[in-house]
Amino acid sequence: MGRCLALIDRLSHMSGWIASLLIVPLIFASVYEVFSRYLFNAPTIWAYEIGYMATGTYFFLGMAYALKERAHIRIDLFFSSLSIKNRNLIDFLGYSFLMLPAACWLTWRLGIYAWDAFLWGERSGESAWNPVIWPYRTVFFAGFILLTLQAFAEWMRALTTLLGISFDTGKDGAAN
Repeated sequence: MGRCLALIDRLSHMSGWIASLLIVPLIFASVYEVFSRYLFNAPTIWAYEIGYMATGTYFFLGMAYALKERAHIRIDLFFSSLSIKNRNLIDFLGYSFLMLPAACWLTWRLGIYAWDAFLWGERSGESAWNPVIWPYRTVFFAGFILLTLQAFAEWMRALTTLLGISFDTGKDGAAN
């Protein structure tokens, strides 16, 4: 099981790294649009779409990495003062009753959303460029698959810590 969790962590890390590379085309598209629009009075038909698609892709591919690194917003006022066992109990319950059911449902629905866009040849309708939207929606789906896998890994870490099994430990020796 430790190897499986390590693989999920590597996938999350890799998706975060890929997401970080998307900053470059996002900056390029934004700067190009500003220069085209305000210096040459020639706005593009594609920069807006590239901008929101790159930003969305960055967000969706970065979700699993953020969960792995515990970078999501958490109210630490009381949580940090709890024992490791109680923190893991809260994590276990949160993943069991909130995160995993919601992530599984959203992953399933986003898969249908992407598939329907592909079948119908749906286009964005946001600009004159009007690209097909299924690749972007497929990224939503992939991002939620990765998030669900990482949530499962975090759930397993919390469970194994609660049960006293130590095949996979986090950075501080406790379940992440």
